[in-house]
Amino acid sequence: MDDLADIDLTDPDTFAAGPPHDAFRRLRDHAPVHWHEPTPATPDGEGFWCLTRHEDVAWAARQPDLFSSAGGGDREGGGTLIEDLPAGFAAGVLFNMQDDPRHHHIRRLVTPAVSPKRLRTIEAGLAARCGEILDAAVERGTCDFLVDVAAELPLQAIASLLGVPQEDRHFLLDWVDATLDYDDHEPGETSERSRAAGAAMADYSVRLLEEKRRCPADDILSTITGAVLPDEAEPGGPLTDLEQQMFLHLLVAAGSETTRNTITAGMLALIDRPDDWAALRADRSLLPGAVEEMLRWASSTVYNRRTATREVERHGRTIRPGDKVVLWWQAANFDERVFPEPFVFDIRRHPNPHLSFGIGTHHCLGANLARLEISLVFDGLLDRVERIERAGPVERARSNKHAGFRHAPVTLRG
Repeated sequence: MDDLADIDLTDPDTFAAGPPHDAFRRLRDHAPVHWHEPTPATPDGEGFWCLTRHEDVAWAARQPDLFSSAGGGDREGGGTLIEDLPAGFAAGVLFNMQDDPRHHHIRRLVTPAVSPKRLRTIEAGLAARCGEILDAAVERGTCDFLVDVAAELPLQAIASLLGVPQEDRHFLLDWVDATLDYDDHEPGETSERSRAAGAAMADYSVRLLEEKRRCPADDILSTITGAVLPDEAEPGGPLTDLEQQMFLHLLVAAGSETTRNTITAGMLALIDRPDDWAALRADRSLLPGAVEEMLRWASSTVYNRRTATREVERHGRTIRPGDKVVLWWQAANFDERVFPEPFVFDIRRHPNPHLSFGIGTHHCLGANLARLEISLVFDGLLDRVERIERAGPVERARSNKHAGFRHAPVTLRG
């Protein structure tokens, strides 16, 4: 059997050059349910189970009663990061770290804001915003594609949907970068920069949410500040102040960070495949499939952790209540058992059952919005640009949780 002791998925440097495909392949082949011993880089100094096959990751994600997003067993904390987060502060309070029935009822509050029907009403406005962003980038010729193009439309869109003033959007982007990129600290730790950013965001959230309570509008924050949950949400009544603040934090990060990185990863893949760029320019019907392949290829959310609530056996391994179980979405999206030639970027890949939006009760709330934003960016670029070239080295973010970029200089040639 392959010796797997050298694999450390808790060290962000393992992901420095992109997905650690060799490590994931070895785990899929030899230990689909793998006990990851703690290493010097492991938060909490505690081991955890790794699921890396597509079938197993989907199996666990579809059983929230067995694999909780909040906690389980005798744990006092939990959540969706490898390290335990405090119950009552993050675990069980942050929307993506809640279980049903509360998660279900809060989700119902905001689903209409990102439904296909609602998105059809805002698509023209998003397209206009996208056109302005792309025209400015094309006029410059050489730009930082991540900062000037990929980040802008998702950031403007989520600010508009949440009810955040557009002039504040770059403050929010700075906060996301400071908290999700481990450029100056390790997982499970904080730095002076991340603490300062967190404090500033907390203060901003309190002030903005109070404004929404005083003057509600047609936006998501007004919906959650004015909502009264039924008793079935356990408990009923208004969302707590902390839930509201954490909800804002989550949607700012989820609504901007993952999509910008998918757009960037997709563009870099197409730069390396000029024939695919030409094919998309000639036949725009290929674009929806290309978007799905970008989502798979980027796998922007690398993992989510769950906590076992009761004993279960899988592939001959026994997972016990309270054990940490990490679902490696990125590994599942390159599983040879599901995706023929998974390490080839294929805009014609069909079917493409990637798990980039998760699956089950925690399927990404903004999946339709993300697809729309990605489509608008590339549809607009294909109209305006004959080819795109790299104009310097690409700089990746340092993280084992979010597959992202800091800079991607390119030249746009019309």
